[in-house]
Parts: sequence; structure tokens; C-alpha cells
Amino acid sequence: MNEQDAVTRLAKPKRKGILSLIFSRFFIIVLLILVELAVVVIPFIFLTEHFPHFIAALGIFTIIMLIYLFNSSMDSTAKLTWMLLITFLQVAGALMLLFIQTNAGHRLIKERSETIIADTKTMIPQDPEAIKKLREEDSYTDDLVRYLNRSGCFPAFVQTETTYFPSGEAKFEALLTELAKAEKYIFMEYFIIEEGYMWGKILDILLAKAEAGVDVRIMYDGMCEISTLPSNYCKLLGEQGIKAKSFAPIKPLLSSHYNYRDHRKICVIDGKTAFTGGVNLADEYINEIERFGHWKDTAVMLKGDAVSSFTLMFLQMWKVDEKEPDLSEIEALTSDEGNQAAKDGVTPSGYVVPYCDCPLDDDKVGEAVYMDILNRAGRYVHIMTPYLILDGELETALKYAGQRGIDVKLILPGIPDKKLAYSLARGHYGSLLDAGVKIYEYTPGFVHAKVCVSDDEKGVVGTINLDYRSLYHHFECATYMYRTECIPDLEKDFQETLSKCRQVTRESIKEFGAFYKIVGPLAKLIAPLL
Repeated sequence: MNEQDAVTRLAKPKRKGILSLIFSRFFIIVLLILVELAVVVIPFIFLTEHFPHFIAALGIFTIIMLIYLFNSSMDSTAKLTWMLLITFLQVAGALMLLFIQTNAGHRLIKERSETIIADTKTMIPQDPEAIKKLREEDSYTDDLVRYLNRSGCFPAFVQTETTYFPSGEAKFEALLTELAKAEKYIFMEYFIIEEGYMWGKILDILLAKAEAGVDVRIMYDGMCEISTLPSNYCKLLGEQGIKAKSFAPIKPLLSSHYNYRDHRKICVIDGKTAFTGGVNLADEYINEIERFGHWKDTAVMLKGDAVSSFTLMFLQMWKVDEKEPDLSEIEALTSDEGNQAAKDGVTPSGYVVPYCDCPLDDDKVGEAVYMDILNRAGRYVHIMTPYLILDGELETALKYAGQRGIDVKLILPGIPDKKLAYSLARGHYGSLLDAGVKIYEYTPGFVHAKVCVSDDEKGVVGTINLDYRSLYHHFECATYMYRTECIPDLEKDFQETLSKCRQVTRESIKEFGAFYKIVGPLAKLIAPLL
């Protein structure tokens, strides 16, 4: 079976022009929001016209919702946004808040997610020697590990080799090599899968491996079924021997679950190798096609004990839709990973802590890790992110680091993929620059990398952007590294990318177009909802 056969067998017709817009994720999301608004507003209009006393009752209801809002655990920026909505929309705004807070449509997945996490929380025990050594390093990384393990099973590992890829192309080449070695299983979980050259090459290997008896499982976000893949793609893959699931598929039902997407990128091979980072499985991520200039992305490959954490993350998500998940399979696969680095003769350095973030609990793990790095930095913090939509806490952490003399540098896209998000990012520039944070825009194109490196010692590579979507609404994952062999590569890549950027200054902000100057400040008012 060749690559073209694999692509043709599972292909769908490409949508053109207006159909491309109609079936885009943006259009569907807007349509769902309008439907939900109609469901809230139409009964309200009817009742106010036919039942005069209903207005007084709604006034009391609105006051109750305001009191609830002030006493909720919601972050302060989001509270201000909801206050604004209730001020202008009044009862309709209060009803929208009630709808969101009742978790309509995702109570079941929340309960199952909490149950699986609780039942698997001790399946990968923390090596006490690793924590002891971390404490002796006086890095405070042991504190961070203890925090991470409050919300899940995220041990620190020492027997793990790390390899950093400064481009989607480099990750793609290594991924093909590792997939070809698979003997037992291949687990892949990606936010976006789109048919084309990249997915065709991967699919060709997966089909061959499935035919040879390898357990191949694919999971992708349900948005793919209305934008990049046919709605029956799981069935098509299943007919070829590949187990496939779509996370939270889009259905014509009133639900707030559409807000929570699986933004993770995970590949685990035989318990020996794991990949994560910003790279999805679509051609723009390897610059096979051009969408927003040159696409800058990154990834990291792990070999060794820490791979078991990504095996656990994948299986937790894989089984979240099952009424009675088989936890024995999770235990067997995560305990069978073994000391692969030692087996392969690898002598890795440093500590590796894979972790994930679930939007259905109260722990904002992704944001907490970034803030921990910013608050503990001694010399510098260098970050690449495609989006910059900050809440008050993270903005304060960035500004505080800059104000205390830390070299804080941010690299963002020079060519945006979403103008509204770009205008929001630029809306933060002024206050960050005033605090001493340095901001750069990648001139050749779009930065999709999610990388943070600090003091030549700490680094994070994963899927977590510096925006509300990633920090509050998406399922995410990343790898935290302390003194691993690839940390210098992160900083080297940052500096090489920096050389292709234009620096943003107070003077250059004046040259921004009217759209960004007007829309940016206005969009900040509803940033938590975007």
C-alpha cells in the first residue's frame, strides 16, 4: 500500500469558496452561539410581554446572579467581562451566565474525567530519590512537582532523554522514523488532523502497522469533523484496522461543552518514545503549504521513563467516554514502560515532568507553571507564543518579572492567523513595554510555537498558549524540563528566531493600523469569552 492509496481511500472532496466558510470552525461556533442566544432570548421576550410580574422576578434573579458572580472562584478578569455583559444585556446576560455555570452538556464528561483521574492518580509513583535530589538542587522544582501532583499524576523523572525540534519539519522527520519502529502500539491524539501530504505519509505507516498487528489508536478533536475531516472518518479508519475516536463531536444540541476542546498533541510509541509540542498533523505545520507566511513551530521527543506519563494522559482521555473504563489496561501499559533509557544505553541528564491541564477542574495548571517560572527566574525568561490574551494574574507576573530586572522577551507572530486575536495581543503591548518586557514579532510569518525557557536551566515545550482558550477552556499538555540536555537548544532556537523578528517599541505601536488601535482595547472587554 503506498501513500496515495492511503490518502485516496479515506479522502473527502475539498470544499471551495463559500462552502469552505460555511463548514469552517468559526462559522459553526458563531452559529451555535446564535442558537444558544435565541434559546435564551426568545422565551424571555415572550414571558415579558404576557406576564408583567415576570419582569420584577427577573430583576431579583439578575441581582442574585450578580451576588453569585462576585462570590464565585472565577478569575477577576472574567468577572469584569460578565459584569459588563449583565450591565448591557441585563437579564439576558444573567441567563447566559447561569447557562455557562450549570455546565450544560458536559457534566457527564466532567464526572468521568474526575473519576478516571482519581482512580489513576497513583499508578505512576514518584521516585522519592528524584524529589530528594531536586530539593538538594535548591531549584524549587520539587515544590512545583508537588503542586502538579495535586491535580493529577505528574511525577518528575530522571531517566529520560529529551530531543528538541525547532521546526515542524524536523519533528515530522523524526516522527516518521519512530513510527516505523513500532512493534506493540501507537497512540496519537491531535487537535487537528487534515488530509494532505503530512497526514498521508503518517497514515501510510499507520495502516501498514495496523495490518501487521500493532495496536493503532487515533484521537482527534471533534471540530475536525466540520472543518478538515468527514464526519464518518472514525468509521473509515476502523474499517482499515485503526481504532479511532473523535473528542466531543459537534452535534445539534444546546451545550456549553463546545467550549472545551482537546487541544493536546500526543504521540506515544511502544512506551519507548513520546512526542508533544505545537505541531498538528496538517501541511501548514511543516510548510508544505503556505497560509500565513513561514510557519514556525516546535516539538520535543522523550525517550525513557517519562514516556509513561504521556501513555497515561492518552489513555485517560481515550476512556473518558466509556461508562466502565478498563483501568487494568492503563495500569498494565504505564507500569510496563520500564527504564527504557537505561535499556538503550542512554545516560540522560536533568529532570523531566510531563503534565496536562483539564478545564473541568479548578486547577489552572498551565498558567501556574508559566507563573512559577516567571516568579522564580534569576536572569531571563524567553517565550514564544502565537497568542497573547492575558488575565490579570499572568499579566501581573510578566510585568513583575520585567520590573524586577529579569530579561523577559516575548516572540509573537508577524503575520496573524486571526486578526481579532492579534489585535488583543497588541492591546497588551503598551503596559508590558512600560514594565520592561521586550516584545518581538516574527517577520517571516506565523509563530505557532509554545516554548518557554529560563536561566539556561528550565524549559517548557507543549501545547499551551498564553491565552484564555489554552489556560481556561482547552485540554492541554506540555513537558517541563529542568537541566535536561536540550535546554540549550531551546535558548539557541529562541535567539535564532529572534534574529528574524522586528522589535516592538512605543514608537512602533503608533504605526499600528486603526483596526488594531480600536479593536484591541474593545476586544479586551470580552477577552475571556473569545
